[in-house]
Amino acid sequence: MTTYPALRIHNDDRGYRAQIESLPLPEPQAGEVLIQASYSSINYKDALAGTGRGKILRQFPLTGGIDAAGTVVRSRDARFREGDSVIATGYGLSFDHDGGYAHYLCAPADWLVPMPLGLDARRAMILGTAGFTAALALHRLQVNGQHPELGPLLVTGASGGVGSIAIDLASQQGYEVVAVSGKAALTDWLKGLGAAQVLGRDELPGGERPLEKATWGGAIDNVGGAMLARITRTLVPTGGIAAIGLAGGAELVTTVMPFILRGVSLLGINASDTPGPLRHEVWQRLASDWQPRHLDEILTDTVSLAELPDAFERLLEGRTHGRTLVTLGG
Repeated sequence: MTTYPALRIHNDDRGYRAQIESLPLPEPQAGEVLIQASYSSINYKDALAGTGRGKILRQFPLTGGIDAAGTVVRSRDARFREGDSVIATGYGLSFDHDGGYAHYLCAPADWLVPMPLGLDARRAMILGTAGFTAALALHRLQVNGQHPELGPLLVTGASGGVGSIAIDLASQQGYEVVAVSGKAALTDWLKGLGAAQVLGRDELPGGERPLEKATWGGAIDNVGGAMLARITRTLVPTGGIAAIGLAGGAELVTTVMPFILRGVSLLGINASDTPGPLRHEVWQRLASDWQPRHLDEILTDTVSLAELPDAFERLLEGRTHGRTLVTLGG
């Protein structure tokens, strides 16, 4: 094989577009690995990049997809051999480097994680960046002192990929999870994943005072904006918030009161640039004691490369939930 299909994203005098193209098979350079990809996934960031509704890509044209899993076919790094199964997420994928929406991916070896025992390419990509982000958020909260006895753990944006996996992970670790979702029809689904209670977006308690009644032990927030500000005012002393998303806005209008009077912690979660040792540790946990119990329920759609543009639109229009798996040619 000398060429392979990929979803290429362009932004030129013909406009912004994503389309399937045939690319020449790359030859890995020193320190790189060529992977035959089997699966990828769709994350919110992928939909923004694929439609142009977010300024994600640093250069054009570029292959989309911040996730991939597959098998090494050629390696120029001693850590990997032909036949090794690997995971690639984040770093420069679909940012300033060709991403995982292709039958082959050539990437620096430093970006790869050996497939942990207990996972395969398919299950790893049902998790993908969303699952890794959820696990990283819970890990950082726990390192910061979060424990179930502090009180209920709030998960906002609960029906999305990160939120749904976070519910599964946190509930199996003994947290009383309260899910916040704008999709009332998914209440039973969210409870099936482990949520003890499901609230609508407008049902969060608290007003606009610098400090409101301490209600939540902690939070994994996928929304940002006004919702994140309200959560800061309603956490118990020493509670933590893992801040992941900004679908509700990038601005945070609050005061220092929760932080200096209640000792609340606001932890930023950057999955793309997580250092290698921590990245490996989190993936090992996802393959073992933290492996979600409800991956089959969290996977709600499977698409091909050609179906990606329509899938991006469905996600951005709020017509999806859980995770979407992308099947590739490996």
